[in-house]
Amino acid sequence: MIIQVASIIFIDAPVGAGFSYAETPYGYNVSDTSSAAQTYQFLRKWLTFHPNFAGNPLYIGGDSYSGIVAPILIKDILHGLEVGLQPTMELQGYLLGNPVTDYLIDDNSRIPYAHRVSLISDGLYKAAKETCNGDYGNVDINNTLCVETLQTIKMCLLQINLAMILEPQCAFSSPQTTELQWDLRVQENATMNYLLSLSRLPELPCRSFSYMLSYKWLNDINVQNALHVRPGTVKSWRRCPKSFPSYTENVDSTVAYHKNFTKTGLRALIYSGDHDLSVPYIGTLEWIKSLDVPVFDQWRPWYVDGQIAGYTTKFMNDHYRLTYATLKGAGHTAPEYKHKESLAMVDRWFAYYPI
Repeated sequence: MIIQVASIIFIDAPVGAGFSYAETPYGYNVSDTSSAAQTYQFLRKWLTFHPNFAGNPLYIGGDSYSGIVAPILIKDILHGLEVGLQPTMELQGYLLGNPVTDYLIDDNSRIPYAHRVSLISDGLYKAAKETCNGDYGNVDINNTLCVETLQTIKMCLLQINLAMILEPQCAFSSPQTTELQWDLRVQENATMNYLLSLSRLPELPCRSFSYMLSYKWLNDINVQNALHVRPGTVKSWRRCPKSFPSYTENVDSTVAYHKNFTKTGLRALIYSGDHDLSVPYIGTLEWIKSLDVPVFDQWRPWYVDGQIAGYTTKFMNDHYRLTYATLKGAGHTAPEYKHKESLAMVDRWFAYYPI
């Protein structure tokens, strides 16, 4: 059965991601704020050319690093509405999954999460809290006890799949480093260096094997023609480039953006896969609680087909409603692991039903 929830515009951003491209080398010099501005410009152009959609409710959505860029885009849209820019957008709210939001909060939540799911011992966690004073993101290199404790913790987590702690860290998809890579944005997962013959299936149930297949599929000229990729603009599609040499990360936290949204009448759905170690749900809950929006619906399970699909809580004031949900057994990002449950979640949320 097909359930139609919404019409979706997928945008490859920043420029250089996916099949997006710039006509000059200078065009690749983008930042968090300029990338959001470019997306806003695109939306205005798209609605100008498709005015029949201008009156439709608009929701901004994204996963992972979109937790930085999407709130900036929302701020730009709100500013445009305030000053009367055309075409008018019927912005109603936003959805963010496993969102990178505040580097310090996200960093500091990983060790408590690792302890909570039994990846590090009580003793190690206690030592880290005491020697690092609960700050694991900005470590004083002269604090020898803290540095040594964190190094021991890193060795415990080195072979853990950060995106999904229950799945194997496959040999051909492991970062080529002896250091623990917290940051998924810089992980190419060495897939291109370990491309196996497609006739040789991996011995482990490796999710990244399907990522390898995506290289074959999206670099097929027939697929690109079907997607209307402009010929000659992208030499080779890559799922997750190692880096964008000209990209500038100029926003460290978007918590203040969310704080401002609490006065705007917007709705928000924030969700997390509860087995994600790269952006743990406990860090996401921390910044949500810092918005000082009262709890409207206490923490409770939510269900799909009579089974617990995760847990949810709701925050609300006179001008803002935020629903938070976990997806049980999902990683980074949740819809990749729990398709049916994710669809049920957004379907209910769009329809104003309780999750």
